Amino acid sequence: MFAVIQTGGKQFTVSEGDTIRVEKLDTPVGESVTLNQVMMVGEGEQVQVGAPMLEGCTVNGEVTRQFKDKKIIVFKKKRRKGYRRKNGHRQFITELKITGIQTK
Repeated sequence: MFAVIQTGGKQFTVSEGDTIRVEKLDTPVGESVTLNQVMMVGEGEQVQVGAPMLEGCTVNGEVTRQFKDKKIIVFKKKRRKGYRRKNGHRQFITELKITGIQTK
């Protein structure tokens, strides 16, 4: 069984046992989290599609790790003006292990 979920402004296709990296969730490591913004659930020929979300469907996961992602360099420049700015950004990431998918 698979599901398409939305979290952190992004969509993920998940199955039970998958590990995904999402934007930071305020849940400590080892705790379980319930994601209720499920857009599609299916198994083989049986597929349910929401408009835009499915009511009563949830995806459960366990937080395995909280960390910061690799640094992204943000460089701005205007040619011939002597304007240069260099910044870095490291996004906070939560790693989830999907433990179950519940449908209606």
